[in-house]
Amino acid sequence: MFNWKRNLIFIWLSQFISIMGFTFAVPFAPYYIQDLGVDDPVQLKIWVALFAAATPLSLALVSPIWGAAADRYGRRLMLLRANLGAALVLALMGGVRSVEALVTLRLLQGALTGTFTAAQTMVAVQAPDERSGAALGSLSAAVFSGAMVGAFLGGWFASLYGYRVAYYVSACFLFVSFLLVLFGTREMPEPAEKPGEESAEPPPSGWSRFRFALPILVLLAMIAGVRHFDLPMMPLLVQEIHGKEGVSFWAGLLFAISGIAGLLAGFILGRMADRVHPSRIGKLTAIGAGLMMIPQGLAQSLPVLFSARFAMMFCSGGLEPVIQIWLAKVTPKNSRGFIFGWASSARSIGWVVAPLISGVIAAGFNVRMIYFVGAVLFLLLIPIIAWAIRHMPREEHNEPAPEMDAL
Repeated sequence: MFNWKRNLIFIWLSQFISIMGFTFAVPFAPYYIQDLGVDDPVQLKIWVALFAAATPLSLALVSPIWGAAADRYGRRLMLLRANLGAALVLALMGGVRSVEALVTLRLLQGALTGTFTAAQTMVAVQAPDERSGAALGSLSAAVFSGAMVGAFLGGWFASLYGYRVAYYVSACFLFVSFLLVLFGTREMPEPAEKPGEESAEPPPSGWSRFRFALPILVLLAMIAGVRHFDLPMMPLLVQEIHGKEGVSFWAGLLFAISGIAGLLAGFILGRMADRVHPSRIGKLTAIGAGLMMIPQGLAQSLPVLFSARFAMMFCSGGLEPVIQIWLAKVTPKNSRGFIFGWASSARSIGWVVAPLISGVIAAGFNVRMIYFVGAVLFLLLIPIIAWAIRHMPREEHNEPAPEMDAL
């Protein structure tokens, strides 16, 4: 008998280790880029922005292809492909000798990986509808807790052994994640057709697949961009406050504290999304995240930066998972691979645009200016959420239309 809870446990563990592997080395790219010979402050910010934008650019292009392949060939196969591809690319990153090669490998990473989207799709299809919010929320918690542990250990490890070795260790973590999926999960069997029962309808195609999901996809792109607006430059702010000596440890600790906040948000807000409409949660968390960006831009000490970052990440950490749960609730199961592939592309578009804009702002003004602009962008999400509600087809709403309009 198929056991979706057992699959969820192994997928949770694989995502925890997978994200731990990514955050073990990737967040410290601004310091690695300096080790590769980029010393000019303006050039450094430009290369950091390109590094951050490269993976989501290629991910945006290939995610719909992988999503459609998941519906046709199986979600488990896509998750295996993503973990193994990531392990290969991260190992190659540890051997680069130039920043150009590093950014090129980041492009390849986006084409081959996408572990979280593959895991989300598998969980969304297998979990019962009434448990999808809790299941996807717990998966988001795996991401944030993995990021917490990986960033803390990676910052400590890089300070002792260097950034290059950290990438090799990252690759090992991704390979372990691949093995967990390979030996611990099963593909959910297609339901058997009962005698006398008509064949299930084929999945919708063309515009009908997007009709109900398009507003949420636009919203996901905006949220992803706003949430990652300051992220590539965060290590440079830590370096500005603390200095370069031992900075990777403190940056790792900051990412770890952010992971704790995201972990709490994934569990608490994910469960709330099964009872409270996700759009309402999204508006409240956008306000909180926007207000908490301001003290980060003003911070002159690490304790102030850490406190404000924790509060901001708790709020913003609930935005994307909650909206993803909303998407799962309005998407037919036989189209979730296809739609989640486009959801990954939507997020990737935000991830491409955000670091490029923040990089220009940091190069033209300073790193701190990013946080004041980011505060405004978080608050602008509120009318965008309201727009998404108005443009959702009425029959897809899970609440009566008048109450939805009041959110």
